[in-house]
Amino acid sequence: MGSYSIKDIEQLSGIKAHTIRIWEQRYQLIEPKRTETNIRFYDDEQLKFILNVGLLLKNGHKISKISGYSSVVFKTEIEKVYELTLLHSTTVHLDLDSNDLMVSMIDMDTDKFHRIYENSVKHNGFEKTVTGLIYPFLEKVGILWSLGQINPAHEHFISCLIRQKVISGIDRLPEPKDGPKFLLFLPVGEHHEIGLLMAHYLLKKNGARVYYLGQNLPDEDVKTAIETINPNKIFTFFIDPAVINNGKHMICNLSKWSTDGLVLIACRVSPELEGLDKGNIRFLHKMEDLYDYIH
Repeated sequence: MGSYSIKDIEQLSGIKAHTIRIWEQRYQLIEPKRTETNIRFYDDEQLKFILNVGLLLKNGHKISKISGYSSVVFKTEIEKVYELTLLHSTTVHLDLDSNDLMVSMIDMDTDKFHRIYENSVKHNGFEKTVTGLIYPFLEKVGILWSLGQINPAHEHFISCLIRQKVISGIDRLPEPKDGPKFLLFLPVGEHHEIGLLMAHYLLKKNGARVYYLGQNLPDEDVKTAIETINPNKIFTFFIDPAVINNGKHMICNLSKWSTDGLVLIACRVSPELEGLDKGNIRFLHKMEDLYDYIH
């Protein structure tokens, strides 16, 4: 069971903590749970409830009305919103679907995931679905992971579904013949490869030749690959705290091994890392930053 502070709920739902507190006090919309030491927290079901409240609000429902809905009416109204979106929307609201994906993860609802994904691809195309839906959703999951709040089973469930979709998208693209060479890998300790797979798709679609080495790659194997391929650019992620703590050593090695190319490191803002002498190192903080280095 998840355990979320009100700030966690704010980050995941986009609803201000102050607003949630007003709802609690004025409408008794939700009552936080408390630890044995009287610290407030919210569980998975309450997170899901707040996400669905946000969905109703964005579709014209008033909070005063929502607070009076029975559980049956609340569920019915959510289903109506979802069905109307499928039937009548020409452009899916990706931010709403990101919250819906969060619900599908918590419930481990494969059918719901596929409906949201396929509907987004139908209206927005695969690339916009990846950049506008999947990646923002994974950023939310990353927040949960960094807080230690996500159940590993939930994370593995949704990651496997997304991984299948992205690999399928990569396989449908033609193989570039003459584009710049990109070496993609995750260092030892990094196991979350969805972002790397998304980068693989974007690079391949834009004509780059991608050499994809996957996750948890030992340093010596990275060095051998660089010597063999001589890539124009290297792309990796530093997400896991242990990898970030070892970042200075890894950056030094990558800069030394890749004397003829750029090293692109996707990571959260980290003054400790970015204070290093950059040389041929570049730090990226969102997927859109990668476009500056594709060609």
